[in-house]
Amino acid sequence: MASLRFGALLLLHFTFVLRMDLSDQLDDNKIPASLCTGQPGIPGASGVHGSPGQPGRDGRDGRDAVQGEKGEKGDRGDTGETGTRGLTGDRGDPGDKGERGQAGECAVSPKSAFSAKLSEGHTMPIAVGEAIHFDKIMINEQGDYNTETGRFTCKVPGVYYFAVHATVYRSSLQFDLMKNGHAAASYFQFYGNWPKPASLSGGSLLHLVPGDQVWIQMALGEYSGFYSSAKTDSTFTGFLVYSDWKNAAVFA
Repeated sequence: MASLRFGALLLLHFTFVLRMDLSDQLDDNKIPASLCTGQPGIPGASGVHGSPGQPGRDGRDGRDAVQGEKGEKGDRGDTGETGTRGLTGDRGDPGDKGERGQAGECAVSPKSAFSAKLSEGHTMPIAVGEAIHFDKIMINEQGDYNTETGRFTCKVPGVYYFAVHATVYRSSLQFDLMKNGHAAASYFQFYGNWPKPASLSGGSLLHLVPGDQVWIQMALGEYSGFYSSAKTDSTFTGFLVYSDWKNAAVFA
């Protein structure tokens, strides 16, 4: 046992001496680092990505919170400034031409006119208060004058002109221009037993509405000197000056 312990100590001493000797030799042969520059080493390869981890567990559902109270309405914001006007767009292309419309009706102005005279064989004298029947029609295209009654009946509202030309013979003459039973104008001509007839003319403008009637009526029995012959006539004429109808496309 003692011999083994001595051998171990001897081996340890020998190893220490040898290391000291080698250390001194290395120190003697050591070259400064500034004189020994080596090449850089080759970079190592990138490591391999690890595999994805396992999915985590599903979270637990939270409890529903109590609904909050409705907030107060906010103040209305100020009106924004008006923006600048945009640029005018380009003019569009002309549209397709439409189909031709139907021909329109032509506006026709209202008409009303007549002229009649006493026939040569007219019986005289004429009773007071009766309409004189100018029984020979010269024009009455609208049929507004009636020879049987001697009265003009208005169909077109407006202003009319009526005129009477009377040949006065054998007696003085006075007659009235009547409108709906009232004298609108009166005319008189004295006759003095002259050898030739005299004449009496008169006229007036009257405003009429549909249904109004106009006629000539004797005023006094002793003044009924209407006369008619082949060379001297007594006439009653009336015509529309202008109508009250307005903005009508086609007049009746």
